Amino acid sequence: MEANVTVERGLRTARERPGVALVWALAAVLFLDLLAKLAGVSLGPFETPWFALWFGGDLPLSRLASFVWDGVVIGAIIGLASIGLSLTYSILNFANFAHGDYLTVGAFSGWAVTYVIAGIGGLLALAETAINALTGLGQSRMGDADLVSLVLLRTPPLDAGANIWLSPAAIVVGLVVAAGVTVAAALVLDRFVYRPMRDADGISLLIASIGVAFMLRYLVAFVFGNSRRIVTSTEQLPSLNVAETVTGALPFLGPARGSLIIDLHEVTLVAVSVVLMLGLHFLLQRTKLGKAMRAMADNRALAQVTGIPTERVIRSTWVIGAGLTGAAGFLLVLSQGGLGFQTGWLLLLLIFAAVIMGGIGSIYGAIAGGLVIGLASRVSLIWLQGDLSSFARPTAFALMILILLFRPSGIFGGVKTA
Repeated sequence: MEANVTVERGLRTARERPGVALVWALAAVLFLDLLAKLAGVSLGPFETPWFALWFGGDLPLSRLASFVWDGVVIGAIIGLASIGLSLTYSILNFANFAHGDYLTVGAFSGWAVTYVIAGIGGLLALAETAINALTGLGQSRMGDADLVSLVLLRTPPLDAGANIWLSPAAIVVGLVVAAGVTVAAALVLDRFVYRPMRDADGISLLIASIGVAFMLRYLVAFVFGNSRRIVTSTEQLPSLNVAETVTGALPFLGPARGSLIIDLHEVTLVAVSVVLMLGLHFLLQRTKLGKAMRAMADNRALAQVTGIPTERVIRSTWVIGAGLTGAAGFLLVLSQGGLGFQTGWLLLLLIFAAVIMGGIGSIYGAIAGGLVIGLASRVSLIWLQGDLSSFARPTAFALMILILLFRPSGIFGGVKTA
């Protein structure tokens, strides 16, 4: 009886909303194709006027796990960076186009400090060698390594006699400095740009934020140069044979093939992102400041009438949003292995997509949107291979459009700030 009701409901949905039925059918086909690939079953080719279509194939579970892990890493960065943009929109009521460049400021400032701390031991050793050379006790090997070149990210700490990847203190301090410098920049810009325009309409603030974005971007280029810095990493965790573990529990997938290599810095990135997100959840739900922020996001005029110090809440919004964005910029380098003065600007479109997909004004929606975009951009590579791999990022935006077609308010639409 229940089966008949389910079938009847499905047929009614197909008649009334053919688009929804088509999407679900496509999702079912992709899921069955994925299972066939994991099991090593291949059917086809099915000839079409344009190309030969295969169903199934050969996909090691370790490769799928690698795609999922990469998607989680990318999603954690986008989700963390999206929180600040969502806070700004929900409480200050404007889309901050300078948000991506806040991320760039955090990345460069944090890594400049990281380079200095990681290379300071090497510089001291080089200085001692130089003193010995001057006193006739040895030869100098200072070369081009100096404090200025470390600050401007021109000389890797390894060239100064230190290994940055064996200096956890440098990473921790760099992360804190990245958040602090970004917060300071956001507060200064709020005081001299956004605060005088507090009562202006959203379009005026948006245009002002575009000007701020260009100013920050080319200030970074002026100080650090416009060339891309490469930060290399060779340290990895031991191989985790996820495929062997899972296929032991699911023998129909066949024997395990390959292993999943997880980079230590990616583990650090995901762990720090989760801790920061949980901390933000606690602040919004358990503290007086969080309640005030939620009240302002819901109704700013009513919050002012009830005595909530709105300017203090706005400053706190900039501190929290900019701090998380600066931290995201610093962590992004751990994943990408490099940074340039346009790093944040190139990521801004994905950040906006995550906020819109999750539901404008929803912090949890921004996090969920970031994870969905990250996973979609990597898992889609299962089907987009070879020359089609360049369409992975557009696939994430196509998924965003589909979600908005069936849920226009976003995944967490209607939920403000929390």
